[in-house]
Amino acid sequence: MNAGVEGEWAAARFLESRGYRIVAKNHRCRGGEIDLVAEQGELTCFVEVRARRSLNLGTPAATVTRKKQRRIVLAATDYLAAVGGPERALRFDVVAVHLARNGARCEHIPGAFDVES
Repeated sequence: MNAGVEGEWAAARFLESRGYRIVAKNHRCRGGEIDLVAEQGELTCFVEVRARRSLNLGTPAATVTRKKQRRIVLAATDYLAAVGGPERALRFDVVAVHLARNGARCEHIPGAFDVES
């Protein structure tokens, strides 16, 4: 399994264990992609998952650049148009996943960036 797929699986399980409900995976549009869309109560979270097997080049979260953020916001806008939203509070999160031999370690960063980023 490649690191991206493994990281998304680990992040989804991690969020579910904390009370989030995964409502969509890998929503793609012409300009971007959202790895996970999760809900908790009245909140919808667009989640970017970044996974690495080694931290030698830095943390996975450090790879979410402004350009990547803009692409996520574009995909979130497309998703909301497709499902008829927003009727809920929205947030952009990052889950950084370190894929180690002894399992995945996830760090959830709620509100990692906003639409203006």
